Amino acid sequence: MKRADRRARKVELEHAIEQQRIDLLVAASRWQSASRSIDQGWQVLMRYRVPLLLVGGTVIYRTVRRPGGLVRLAGRLATGALLVKKARRLLR
Repeated sequence: MKRADRRARKVELEHAIEQQRIDLLVAASRWQSASRSIDQGWQVLMRYRVPLLLVGGTVIYRTVRRPGGLVRLAGRLATGALLVKKARRLLR
């Protein structure tokens, strides 16, 4: 390969690398803007982390002590979901 060919090839490769860098910056910007709402939601959850952990621990403790209440709640939720589904079908 001649020296001029190598220089031309080097310029082509440098241009390709520069274009890839620009593409990465654009993709990173799009990714950040797309995930902004998720990040904000996560920040809200982290703000209330301790109270959520306390409430969750209390619910788990009560569920372990009296599992029948959870079974009843699950049954009521399933019944409610089925009723909502049937009501939607009727209203169509």
